[in-house]
Order: sequence, then structure tokens, then C-alpha cells
Amino acid sequence: MAGLIGGMSSVFAQQAIPLCQPPNAGEYLLLVVSPTANNQKQLRSALPPELKTITCKYLNETVTRIGGFNKIDDANRWARYVSNIVGLSAIITTRPSTPDVQPQVQAQAQQPQQTVNYNPQALGEGYAVLVDYYNRPEIVNTVQQVVGGNVGFVSYGQRPYLLAVYTTNQTEAYNTLQKLNNGGFVASIVDSRKVILLRSTVRL
Repeated sequence: MAGLIGGMSSVFAQQAIPLCQPPNAGEYLLLVVSPTANNQKQLRSALPPELKTITCKYLNETVTRIGGFNKIDDANRWARYVSNIVGLSAIITTRPSTPDVQPQVQAQAQQPQQTVNYNPQALGEGYAVLVDYYNRPEIVNTVQQVVGGNVGFVSYGQRPYLLAVYTTNQTEAYNTLQKLNNGGFVASIVDSRKVILLRSTVRL
């Protein structure tokens, strides 16, 4: 009976996980994929107490939200630390200081208007820099100018994104994220193995 009650309690606890709040303007947010209670416990034990952690839902995944980073280098350093020490993958996301951009991390994007007529494929190991385009495909040209090359179209966490860069070079990925942030875009760095490529090049 005790085991049954404990199991029910864990189910209710999972159901009660809130949606992640978006980062503040100019803040770099670290989201560590931690689906189990054991993951979360290991992560908290490896982090200093001054880093505030919150368990929440992001793109249908249970993550540990670590905020308060004002520099991308700080977020990057902690992402590497978490990966090396705890063995968990981390997502870095940010929000530009532009007042007219109001990202909502928990918002469900509409289905992409483009039709895909071929078999999607997963990207390989590395880093993918994704841009949330908020159903405004006209920003593709601007993103292309920022990254200096073609922009792809991908699915991550069952949501559509523009693919700014796919690379195995961590420095290149973080430099691209910085450029996009400075350009006013809402961008994230994620594990590219979880990204599904729909179109290698987007044409308007």
C-alpha cells in the first residue's frame, strides 16, 4: 500500500510541473534536460546553492531552469560543467532587449505553413542554433544576413524553428547565438541529435 501511494504521489508530482517562464530581457537561461527525480537530485547536488533551480516543462520535456546569467560565457561554462559532471544535456536560450519582441516559452506555435514533401531526417551529433520565428517567415532573409548563409527549417520538441547553424564547433554555435541575440532574435542552442531537419534551405 505504501508503495502504491508513493507511486501515485510521484504521478501527481509530475502532473504538477509548471511551464517554464521565459528569460528576462538580456538574460541567458540554462535549461538542463532532467526527466527523472534522480536526475534532478544529482544536478542540484552538483550545483552551488546560490544558483536558483526550478523544475519546469519546456517543449514537452522536464527540465531544470537555471537563470540569472548576464553573459553567454557564464551560461556556456555552466552548460559544459553540467555536461561533464552530471552528464546531462543543456539548452541555452535568451531573450533580446528589443521591447517589441515578447517571447512566450510556453506558447504553442501554429503548424508551419510550408508543406514538406520528403522524409524528414534527424541531424547528427553537434550543436543546432534555432530561431523562433513566431509564424513570421519573412524574417528568414534577415536571419540569413546575420548568419551569412542559408537558413534551414527544422522541428524540435514538436515545434517548427528556423535552423541558423548546425555545427560540431561549440564556439561557432555560441558566436552565432550572440549575433542573433544582438540582432533581436529569440534563439536557442540545443543538442542537434534531437532536431529533425525538414528543409535544408528555406526560400521565400
